[in-house]
Amino acid sequence: MPASKAPSSLKDLSFDNRYTHELPADPIDENYTRQVTDICYSWVTPKITPNPSLVSYSQDAANLLNLSEQTCGSADFLQTFSGNHVLDDMQPYATRYGGHQFGNWAGQLGDGRAINLGEIINQQGKRWAIQLKGSGPTPYSRRADGLAVLRSSVREFLCSEAMHYLGVPTTRALSLMTTGEKVTRDMFYDGNPKAELGAVVCRLAPSFTRFGHFQIHASRGETELLKQLVDLTITNDFPHLGQPSPETYIAWFQEICDTTAKMVVQWMRVGFVHGVMNTDNMSILGLTIDYGPYGWLEDFDPGWTPNTTDAQGKRYCFGNQPEIAQWNLAQLGNALLPIIDNLEAVQQAYNSYQSSFQNRWRNMMTKKLGLTSLDPQTDPELFDQLLALLAEVETDMTIFFRNLAKLDLNTTKPLTEQNDIPSELTGAYYQPRQLTQPYKTTLFEWLNAYQKRVQKDSTSQQQRRTIMDAVNPKYVLRNYLAQLAIDKAEQGDNSMVNELLELLSKPYDEQPSKEQYAEKRPEWARTKAGCSMLSCSS
Repeated sequence: MPASKAPSSLKDLSFDNRYTHELPADPIDENYTRQVTDICYSWVTPKITPNPSLVSYSQDAANLLNLSEQTCGSADFLQTFSGNHVLDDMQPYATRYGGHQFGNWAGQLGDGRAINLGEIINQQGKRWAIQLKGSGPTPYSRRADGLAVLRSSVREFLCSEAMHYLGVPTTRALSLMTTGEKVTRDMFYDGNPKAELGAVVCRLAPSFTRFGHFQIHASRGETELLKQLVDLTITNDFPHLGQPSPETYIAWFQEICDTTAKMVVQWMRVGFVHGVMNTDNMSILGLTIDYGPYGWLEDFDPGWTPNTTDAQGKRYCFGNQPEIAQWNLAQLGNALLPIIDNLEAVQQAYNSYQSSFQNRWRNMMTKKLGLTSLDPQTDPELFDQLLALLAEVETDMTIFFRNLAKLDLNTTKPLTEQNDIPSELTGAYYQPRQLTQPYKTTLFEWLNAYQKRVQKDSTSQQQRRTIMDAVNPKYVLRNYLAQLAIDKAEQGDNSMVNELLELLSKPYDEQPSKEQYAEKRPEWARTKAGCSMLSCSS
């Protein structure tokens, strides 16, 4: 399709809306909660908000729609992306999908608080789907109101953009607005609901299609509809695979396995914990989607989960994410069998996830340690020993890797001859009393092995640091930073939301005036609500 002219206003956006044009719609127009069958989506209209106000917007995301700074500051922008105004070519709808939640089939789920405004083709010929989150109920809202509160919306808005700048595949966030009304939420499901500020986030993605979109049709025996959706997905989002066919379906599933592995490796690289890796929260494009009870791994604890609902089972903890992604792929593969009808081929594609993940993981760790290439004979053990060390005492993952690059390892003097932990690393430890002599001995043994490996690599100190600083961020959206921004925004002060958006757009850069945002979590935030654990309502 030819590229569209850069819009001078929102009315000039070029809508394509292929999803709704080519897939069957719910014949019932009324917007009430119900089970639906044999369709892909239901028509809905966003809820009118009484007094919308712009909290923040991402100009970088706006550029994807070719929207200027002037347009983003306009009244039309405010009214459109708060849900109050539907442009002539918009066709708002909510999609139907199912999913496994915490390992159990949950049946019909769907866009319960997300409304798709349509799909545009931008000036560069790229397709972008536009979606509002928190804009009112849909037929898939179940017992909920389809609304969102400011605290969860701040977290989604900031993290979507932060992940993009970190180089992690993700959906994007265009704007964050308050609605001017209160929404009642029980943050920890403990019988203490309270009225909070309502908000709407506008999200962007080439497609918001999830594993669960295919699962619901397979579970209901809607094989022809399953094939329709698969064919459209391949045509829209995977055109490089060619025309849909049984062979293309297998190549498509193979690619999904690979992009999912790529995404999870990037999560692990930066210490991101999704918190709710249900199959309905898995993107068919390998994008991070649905920023609910996520968290950043500050203390390197592979068993940590940010989700209060997962506190006992820890199904979605940091260390389990690679295996859960593969489990989710198995559920998708099962859903696709009615149209592929080749169990062996699906199994082979599924099995490729493990090797794809391992290869990407090792290459990622090679760069995190500033090595120019992987030595398969020695490096995997070096990686494993380091991760065991990080988990042995309370160690800030982000600070440790960033500061490890500062150690000069080109000296001929072994690091093990030093009397104490190098000063470059001491700032990464939360509890100095944990640094016992046995721990120090083990640490120095690893540092000495690492030093020898670096010297074998024949890189200069500056070369190693350049490699490491490109993959080990200095700034991430620490849980307590997000909460501080939320606290201010709830008082009408949006300055920290915008400051963090700017800070996190350059996560690998030294920003001397922002050093306080690179410090480890303060002690007061250890157990504070919003800084440690969150619920699915957070």
